Amino acid sequence: MKIDELRSLDDQQLHDQIQEHYEELFNLRFQQKMGKLTASGRPRIVKREIARIKTILRERELGL
Repeated sequence: MKIDELRSLDDQQLHDQIQEHYEELFNLRFQQKMGKLTASGRPRIVKREIARIKTILRERELGL
């Protein structure tokens, strides 16, 4: 999801997005340990998405 799209969401939707990404990251890690992960770059992408969302939430908290 693009940064502009994320900024247009409200705080609750962003928290929901973070929760979904954490669940996906958990599943990806589980697949990796089982040796069934096909998209090896996906965990990095998911971590970056989480970081983007957390940054937006922090900016809003600080009033930037």
